[in-house]
Amino acid sequence: MPDEKAVRPDETYVVRMEGISKIYPNGVAANRGVDFRLKKGEIHALMGENGAGKSTLMKMLFGLEQPTSGEIYVNDQKVTLSSPSVAISMGIGMVHQHFMLVPSLSVAENMVLGMVPRKGMFIDRAKAIAITKEYAEKYNLHVEPEAKVADIPVGMKQKVEILKALVRGAKILILDEPTAVLTSQETAELFRELRGLKENGYTIVFISHKLNEIMEITDRLTIMRAGRSMGVYNTCDVTKEEISRLMVGRDVVLNVQKDAAQPAQTVLRVRDLEYTNEWGKKMLDHLSFDVRSGEILGIAGVEGNGQKELIDMLFNLNTPNGGTATVNGVSVIGMPQRRIREHGVSLVPEDRMLYGIAANASIEENVISDRCSAKRLNRGPLFNMKAIHEEADRLIQDYTVLCKTRKQHVGMLSGGNIQKVVVAREFSNDPVLILADQPTRGIDVGATEFIRKKLVELSRAGVAVLLVSADLNEVMELSDSLIVMHNGKIAAYFKDTKDLTDDMMGEYMLGLREQSAEQIGRVCHD
Repeated sequence: MPDEKAVRPDETYVVRMEGISKIYPNGVAANRGVDFRLKKGEIHALMGENGAGKSTLMKMLFGLEQPTSGEIYVNDQKVTLSSPSVAISMGIGMVHQHFMLVPSLSVAENMVLGMVPRKGMFIDRAKAIAITKEYAEKYNLHVEPEAKVADIPVGMKQKVEILKALVRGAKILILDEPTAVLTSQETAELFRELRGLKENGYTIVFISHKLNEIMEITDRLTIMRAGRSMGVYNTCDVTKEEISRLMVGRDVVLNVQKDAAQPAQTVLRVRDLEYTNEWGKKMLDHLSFDVRSGEILGIAGVEGNGQKELIDMLFNLNTPNGGTATVNGVSVIGMPQRRIREHGVSLVPEDRMLYGIAANASIEENVISDRCSAKRLNRGPLFNMKAIHEEADRLIQDYTVLCKTRKQHVGMLSGGNIQKVVVAREFSNDPVLILADQPTRGIDVGATEFIRKKLVELSRAGVAVLLVSADLNEVMELSDSLIVMHNGKIAAYFKDTKDLTDDMMGEYMLGLREQSAEQIGRVCHD
């Protein structure tokens, strides 16, 4: 990377973080002497692998964490951001990757949480609605004030989160993975709105692992690695490959490389699967498809259209109202999860922290938790600790988990390395079917490249893979054939993905287009 590409600092900054270090009591250093500066009216990318320190840095800017050393200036005034309320009072707002909305409340009620207008002893709902409409119109972020949050699409939820920050006076917005669950159309709309904010003097920190979006929307970028800044660059001066190299420290293959699939016998057979949730909404509506050995079948769709419920049914995290699902001819509906695993099914869950790991257990305990009863790991009534240590060390090495020791608590690892622990366990026990639900969500380019390669490698070795991903590039590149889900149904089925475009996919995902029953019927092979 040529040194001349780095941006030289000047003095026109609305935020200056100078020499910021954050060292936790256990000795872990999240940040070491980091300088981070924001100009008024720019969209500034903050990039780095999971564990690089970018989230910690932004938590300190939003008052969620306190620096061990260093100084923070907002509009040239030295400040102590002791809490989020202090940060908000100084015009700093943060939109988290996971929405901080109350599903049972309306959009307007969510908008005014913590600053509720009252009429006597009661909430002034008319005032809340008026505030929401005023700000939605002012910032061209159109929402439905009286709609319940549980019923609105994901793209609108993102707008509500941004409006919440703007209502509270934010002039500096920190957006953490803002497009993680959006379609290409919703992303394009969000980008138009962000550019509008920028033109009106707002400053935006854009945290994302999606390099195409970084190149499209940002003016400058700061790259972090191992808790340090690797420099600040004008986005127009660097390539995606250079950014990846600075983040990871090596060349990264950004496009999925794979041979043509050779599908064989049907492994997973789903027929007429139905499920209605507790609010009476039909999440799975007579869903039928097959997944064959040696292929990756992708499922795309806006979140909330039944993908999560499908995976839950297949791994007995929930029970369908009707229909069947078999693995090699054996029904897995209602089967205990241990027995599902015995039939060769592995799960990479959407929420790795809730379903994928035991955060307070060691790496070793996590990677062998699905095979504790295996004879090779037992010596009579006792564990064969030598064999367990050897297996854990082998998986840590094979899956390049960055850690100090196999005894380290998984919860202390970065997001990318936590996900590697999950896939090390799920990919290494001779599966016949892998349910991969958002396998690379929120992780860095290095870990993403590794996991995608492993999925392709296993599928080409004869494993059947069902891939659910909100990342359109990922699901289109990895999948050999592809389903699009909308309102619990299959809206489209593509036997191959080579001619698909983001816009075409977005139309099916949003329900603007739908294939005929005859076209969709090809998803079943027997």
